[in-house]
Amino acid sequence: MAESGNRAGTDEPHSPWLRTGFVLAVAFIGFVAVIGAVVLFSSDAASEGGATASASRTAAARQPSDGGPAPEPAPSGAADSGAKCPELDDKRQDVPTEAPKGLSWKLFHTVALPSSKAAGPAVVEQDVARCYAHTPVGALLATSQISVRYLAADDWLKVTRAQTVGAGRASYIDARTKAERKADRQPGDGAGQGQIAGFKFVTYTGSTAVIQTVWRFPDGRMQAATTTALWRDGDWRLEYPADPAAPTPVDSLAGYVAWGGV
Repeated sequence: MAESGNRAGTDEPHSPWLRTGFVLAVAFIGFVAVIGAVVLFSSDAASEGGATASASRTAAARQPSDGGPAPEPAPSGAADSGAKCPELDDKRQDVPTEAPKGLSWKLFHTVALPSSKAAGPAVVEQDVARCYAHTPVGALLATSQISVRYLAADDWLKVTRAQTVGAGRASYIDARTKAERKADRQPGDGAGQGQIAGFKFVTYTGSTAVIQTVWRFPDGRMQAATTTALWRDGDWRLEYPADPAAPTPVDSLAGYVAWGGV
């Protein structure tokens, strides 16, 4: 792991899903746009996703925030890897009002992601990072990790099936699978990628955490996107709603906890 603090280590390749010039489906415009990919839609992908095609290097982001029940049960942590999650040391149930301490930041396909020995992820198996503490900090780490990995991972399908739930999940899998068959995998420069800059808890219970994450772009722009984590089968899962909410441009981190690895 990388050293704690604001320096992020890296040993990951550059994912094509975070590069410019990649064809993406409507179902997952949201978070890819947050982390800075150019979003290009073919007319077929747009019609399949039920939305108008568009192209924008800095497209408005949408992340899972609310929605109905999952169309199919998500596998438990044990089913994901054949082993149950270990018990973690973090037991605090108070919502953090300052940046959590004792974190390490590591680049996953150019996006710095946080982890903690006390709050997770306790198990990292290739693209899946799982087993988070049943606490607010655990939920915060889970939303940060999963929301990037289900888009950027080489085995995105495994991450999506294992760690997301919600009414929009099946549509996302279907649309992305179709889009990947048509995608032009020409590499781009990866410019314009966003990084975590801050967070704010909207609500937290033992079963649900709604968190706003601020993403900062190299040109100084910032957007706040809302994600929902649900405690299911012994771990936090990211909710993918049928109709993800649009992000909110923000001028500063006022009202948010400043946080980030770069």
